This record gives sequence, C-alpha cells and structure tokens, in this order.
Amino acid sequence: MNSDKLSKRLETVTKYIPEGARLADIGSDHAYLPCYMVQKGGIPFAIAGEVVEGPYRSAKSHVEELGLTKKISVRKGDGLAVIQPGEVDAITIAGMGGSLIASILEQGKSKLAGVKRLILQPNISAISIREWLLDNGWGLIAEEILEEDGKIYEILVAEQGNERVAYGDNLEKGLLLGPYLLQEKNSAFQKKWSMELATWNKILTQLKQASTSAENEKKKHELLKKIQLVEEILSK
Repeated sequence: MNSDKLSKRLETVTKYIPEGARLADIGSDHAYLPCYMVQKGGIPFAIAGEVVEGPYRSAKSHVEELGLTKKISVRKGDGLAVIQPGEVDAITIAGMGGSLIASILEQGKSKLAGVKRLILQPNISAISIREWLLDNGWGLIAEEILEEDGKIYEILVAEQGNERVAYGDNLEKGLLLGPYLLQEKNSAFQKKWSMELATWNKILTQLKQASTSAENEKKKHELLKKIQLVEEILSK
C-alpha cells in the first residue's frame, strides 16, 4: 500500500471528503489517507493523529519522505486531542470498532463545533456510531457497505442537524442495519447480515440449552427480536 494507491476501503472514505476541506484523520496509521488527498490536490491541509508511538513515527517519516510537512501535520495524541477547536472542518476515523469511534467522538465533543462533516468507517458495531450521531445532533447523509479481502466494511457520513431524517419511521431497523444500506441491500449487505444471522442462531441454540435465568431469558428475547428483524429484511 502506498499513498498513490489506497485500499478500496480507504478510497471509498476519500469520496466523501469535501473538496478543499481542512481534514483531521484520526488513527492515521502511516498517514496514507491524508497524503493521498493532499497529493491529489483535493485538500490544502491535513492533520494525521496517532496515539501509538510506532504508527506515529511511520506517519511522520512517510509525510517527510513525500515532502508534505508543510501541508500535513502529524501529531501524537489520543483521539480528537490532536486538534484545536475550529482547526478542521472534516474528520475521518477509519479502521476501528464502532464503540471506540463513538467514544472518541464523545470525549472530543468540544472539538466538533466547527466541523461540517464526519466520515466514519467502523470495522464492527456501526450501530454504536449511529446511536451516538442521533443523540448528538448529527444526521446521516450517506452510507456505503463494501467487501475487500474477505472482510466487510461500512462507511457512515454525517453532517450536523436533521439527525432523524434518514430514518423515517424505521428507527430501530435503521440504527441496526443502516437507513441508506437498507434501501440498496447490495451483495455485501446480504452477506454481512446472513453471517450475523448464522452467529445469532448459534448463540440462541446455546442459550436455549443453558439453564434458565432472568438474564438468559432477556438475552434470548433480544436475540430473537434481532433475528426476526433481519430475517424479514433479507427475505424481501
């Protein structure tokens, strides 16, 4: 992987970065994404944030090698701690779990005031992000789901305001499955949820065999509800 060719996953993320945006890429790894965007002339300035020493050094040396130190600031710090309020207007966070991304946004809320767009790519639990966006006044404007090297990724794009619009009257389904992804139901979507169903059914079987406790019954009830919901969607 290098900065003139991104993975399909990251290239899909770049499609949603507004032209001319000042970008912060959080958990930037080798800073591939900001380097790619700056080299293509899509953005004038980026911050590459990394909390881990190894990836931080890799990002720094990658930016130096490409002679982009005037346009890309590589910073070490936790989540949104690397940016100042008003410094960027778009943020990308890719390649982490959904609940981690949601907690990064929650902890860095004070830095989001001037941010116009969030582009988020969770590896798991996209629902955690959708719930956070809904609770914090961010509306989904686009979503994508894709498969690359046998893994399935979701990309969520949000802007401030209109947080309920995308969901219509299907909030529960939309939070779990994605309101835009539900409309398209492409092959990656079908595959992801068929796999989830198989896992849930296995867990349900185990729960049925386990001793009955109030907690088990609650889990069974919640699982059954999700299974019915997803089966209904996939059968349409």
